[in-house]
Amino acid sequence: MGRDRLKSRLGFILLSAGCAIGIGNVWKFPYVAGQNGGGIFVLIYLFFLLILGVPVLTMEFSVGRAAQKSPAKLYQQLEKPGQKWHIHGYACLAGNYLLMMFYTTVSGWMMNYFVSTAAGKFDGLDAAGVKTAFADMQADPVQAVLYLVIVIVIGFAVCALGVQGGLEKVTKFMMLALLAIMVILAGNSIITDIGSGSEGLKFYLLPSVERMNEVGIVNVIVAAMNQAFFTLSLGIGSMAIFGSYIGRDRALMGEAVNVALLDTFVAICSGLIIFPACFANGVEVDAGPGLIFVTLPNVFNQLPMGRLWGSLFFVFMSFAALSTVLAVFENILSCTMDLFGWSRKKACLINGVAMFVLSLPCALGFNLLSFIKPMGERSTILDLEDFIVSNIMLPLGSLVFVLFCVSRYGWGWKSFEEEANQGKGLKVKSWMRGYMTWVLPVIVVLVFVFSMLSFFKVI
Repeated sequence: MGRDRLKSRLGFILLSAGCAIGIGNVWKFPYVAGQNGGGIFVLIYLFFLLILGVPVLTMEFSVGRAAQKSPAKLYQQLEKPGQKWHIHGYACLAGNYLLMMFYTTVSGWMMNYFVSTAAGKFDGLDAAGVKTAFADMQADPVQAVLYLVIVIVIGFAVCALGVQGGLEKVTKFMMLALLAIMVILAGNSIITDIGSGSEGLKFYLLPSVERMNEVGIVNVIVAAMNQAFFTLSLGIGSMAIFGSYIGRDRALMGEAVNVALLDTFVAICSGLIIFPACFANGVEVDAGPGLIFVTLPNVFNQLPMGRLWGSLFFVFMSFAALSTVLAVFENILSCTMDLFGWSRKKACLINGVAMFVLSLPCALGFNLLSFIKPMGERSTILDLEDFIVSNIMLPLGSLVFVLFCVSRYGWGWKSFEEEANQGKGLKVKSWMRGYMTWVLPVIVVLVFVFSMLSFFKVI
């Protein structure tokens, strides 16, 4: 049986962007920007996205397309006899499982908030009331497990329909709907902000050295470097799989730029939605992770037609989360099908059960298992799983992909350049070799080191 194929280039771009676009864009990006000076953070983030994200994404796409295999098997196709690069393929599979072990829970929260907002459960509540409602949602094991099951069933049911008939078709709809909803919400928020003095837009879009100095230049740069790196879901093969599903009519650096632009558009738009609303309603923009779950429902309560805007926002959040769930589930399915020779439907059934069991600790980590605090008094199981994926597996995995593509002890620069440049579009240039071989690995190592130092509050 031949390799599955995506039907269109648009499907490939939307699917790849859907994997990258997720909670990190629409939940993490706004509050990190708020904590790190607004416009100056956005500017530095875009710089690192260009010099770090695009090259690594090009490499992931290239190894996937060259191997025509899932991450679990792609190294065997490309490495030289006796080499051990393929060990990272198994780490990629483990990383995808671990990512979904907590991502499914947070995706469930998004869906829960959509239902609650549409049903009017937040109407009339002040910030304290919304905070209590969020805590009650997390503390209820029945709700946690129910929405976890809904996310897993939807994800594997769509993937069971195949790459073209399920994954591509549904992701296309969700992504186009997501972009349309974002534009509507951002337009409404900007109009509101203009009426109140445009302070939100000024904070978000105008770089300020003064604000950067208040936060600390090192802190702003580290935060921007981390966000640019993690926003594209690099390092665990999540992007390599889509490289294996496309033909050779387009050069891959151009496609990496397109995916990065779409991913960035969503991140920037999420800020355009949130910051004007916060400034217009006197809400602190550096409220941290609770900005979306605690602060925004209170903001929507104060807006005309607030329930409508709130419902649209959490539909958008749910679509963003599910686009990543579908993409990573496809990665897991492809790996297990390659490893064990399972049919797609058998792989969906077995992985669906496995994912439910593996995800339970995180879902119950805020209620029945809340006594488990693996990283300190205020930590949860989710914090541990997120730390392992975000701070360890993504940067170190990306380093492996980079070294594999540029080293003569791996696939090698010549093979990488030849594969990446097949087809029309923006190509990898010969002068980039020195940068990608010597500078890029150092930047990736610095991201890893700084993220660890920042996490453990050394800097």
